[in-house]
Amino acid sequence: MSDIRRDSRAGPTDTRKPRNHGWLRVIAVYKAAKTIGLILVAIAAFHLDRSQNFEHLVHWLEQLSLSDSNGLRWRLVEKLQSMGPSKFVAIGLVALAYAAIFATEGIGLWLQKYWAEWFTVVATGSLVPLEIYEAVHRFSGFKLVALIANIAIVAYLVRVALQSRQSRSVE
Repeated sequence: MSDIRRDSRAGPTDTRKPRNHGWLRVIAVYKAAKTIGLILVAIAAFHLDRSQNFEHLVHWLEQLSLSDSNGLRWRLVEKLQSMGPSKFVAIGLVALAYAAIFATEGIGLWLQKYWAEWFTVVATGSLVPLEIYEAVHRFSGFKLVALIANIAIVAYLVRVALQSRQSRSVE
């Protein structure tokens, strides 16, 4: 009988700290925002596949009068015309593939799944070298912020995943 009482008291007196998943939720929301953005890019790309829509966009950009960004606008028009409407299907498919990956990461992190922590580490970490290259060769503040955010996410998730593993081996 004393064994039963000891077992019933073991739960409340357990000194192990519960994991704080607040940042996992923040990362999940970040992944959801990226997913939504990529789905919108895919939708736009699939609409630009039609020659009529593509020509309408190019014509609209040519008529747009933005004095501060004329050079940027003409580079965009030139880039779009060199690509042609047929390449937008590939862009849409790639955007949907990345959206699926980000959605998987986000949902898994939101549900606090152990596999999602490592999946996000691998998926996000695999892009860090490309982001470093881009930040060095075509620097912008946005690229630098994205690089720092992704490195922080990878470091945090490695720490959380390792803590998860330790707490599972204790149980």
